[in-house]
Amino acid sequence: MASENKDRISQATYKIMEKLLLIDTLDEALSGSLQTIIDVLDSEAGILWFLDKKTGRLFPVCHSGPEDVSGVSIQADSGIEGVVISTGETVRIENAAEDPRFEGTVFDSQTFKTKTMICVPLSGAEGPIGLIQIINKKDGSLYTEEDVTISSRMAAVAAMTIDEKGLIVDTGEEKKVLISLRDVRKDYPSGEGISHVLQGINLDIYENEFVVVLGESGCGKSTMMNIIGGMDNLTSGTLTIEGKDYSDPTDQELTVFRREYLGFIFQAYNLMPNLTALENVQFIAEIAKDPIKAEDALAKVGLADKAGNYPSQLSGGQQQRVSIARALVKNPRVILADEPTAALDFVSGQEVLKVIEDIVRNQGTTVVMVTHNAEIAKMANRVIKLRSGKIASIKWNLNPLTADEIVW
Repeated sequence: MASENKDRISQATYKIMEKLLLIDTLDEALSGSLQTIIDVLDSEAGILWFLDKKTGRLFPVCHSGPEDVSGVSIQADSGIEGVVISTGETVRIENAAEDPRFEGTVFDSQTFKTKTMICVPLSGAEGPIGLIQIINKKDGSLYTEEDVTISSRMAAVAAMTIDEKGLIVDTGEEKKVLISLRDVRKDYPSGEGISHVLQGINLDIYENEFVVVLGESGCGKSTMMNIIGGMDNLTSGTLTIEGKDYSDPTDQELTVFRREYLGFIFQAYNLMPNLTALENVQFIAEIAKDPIKAEDALAKVGLADKAGNYPSQLSGGQQQRVSIARALVKNPRVILADEPTAALDFVSGQEVLKVIEDIVRNQGTTVVMVTHNAEIAKMANRVIKLRSGKIASIKWNLNPLTADEIVW
């Protein structure tokens, strides 16, 4: 039996070296060797991640699995990937659902769940350069030490090949930080004790990006949004807006901040029933510092022909678009959206998403959206997942989908 295992390891190692050393194109060599491991280990999925030290993010050089993750990247200090990068040690997970280090993979969805995994670091001459993830035995069995050995052999040869041939991942241009949260905590009295709703949030929000915040009810996402929007005070930590400290603002500072800097979109449209669509927008424009014309704001959301209609004469999707125009008319730097499509059908929700897409692409406005709809996250530049008051993961979509491509 030991001899058979040794032969299997030797044969797998030879196949991997053949792929990596005899193919001139690096990405083809890496892709072929990854698929070799997946086949040898009879697994469902795998990813080879490359570490970009400048941005501190991991990018998939190649992958095989149930979804195309080529446009995704993740923070190198989060999840099981962060454990492997920081320690340089191989990790074998036998039960992902019960392993506290595991925070999900980019493949996880309603139809695919990670159960078992091997994560092996890629160590180059100057330290960690990435890692290999192999996910789920097809027969449901656990990964063995022999499987770890095969994966480690591939990682060693891959790291050597990358060092020799070089690997460049274009991560794009760095953006300006608008809002920064550092070790933000929020406590509430709860019965005889204290409920720790936020437990040390560290997050930057950049200029001209679409951020989606996901998480189960009670995870703290709405509380985090309220603190960013100046509707709630943090217990400890630091909140800065373009370098200015708003950790303990005065009422006047908060009023000016909300009025001049932020726009808000809520699940409930909160329109004044006795005002027309145009008047609802004009009301906000009158208190803003540097508003755009109310008529222009309505035109931007496709409702110029509904300016004289009252809310009761508009569909749900149209009312939500009026509320977006109301946020947009302030000419804000950041728009905060809390479940803006939750009460809408698919068609109306898609109309709202198209407007939000246009705001980010053509207005240069940053949009931060809280939602339960994971499909909407595919449109975002970044997806923030919260769990139990902490950021579980931050994922970058290098090629976000358009609103027309989203289906739920």
